[in-house]
Amino acid sequence: MSIVAELLNQPGVLAAGEYAYRGDRFSYRGNLSESHARVASIMCRATTMSTHMQGEIVAAISPKTLQTFRGWAMRGPAHTICVVANVFCLLDNQTGAINSTLDFMRRALAHDPMDLI
Repeated sequence: MSIVAELLNQPGVLAAGEYAYRGDRFSYRGNLSESHARVASIMCRATTMSTHMQGEIVAAISPKTLQTFRGWAMRGPAHTICVVANVFCLLDNQTGAINSTLDFMRRALAHDPMDLI
């Protein structure tokens, strides 16, 4: 089973997908339109690249502070977006739990490369 299909089985996950670090393709499943999924993948890629750069800056200043960048999350009033490696999911805040979702993603993607290629 793919990580996207497994994520869709997690409580509160409305949609999940993967994006290419190059920005030229994405795939998704769940309760999003094609255009919203495309925008989500672009936003996730841009935010991942920015956060990765900021993590490298922090690591250069204080090497023991941040060892490796694995992902990020952003919580809004109704939904949360969670990203680990190049996988994203949209979570309903009322029915899902961010901690268990991120823990699942972290474990499932533990061996995926984090190089931005």
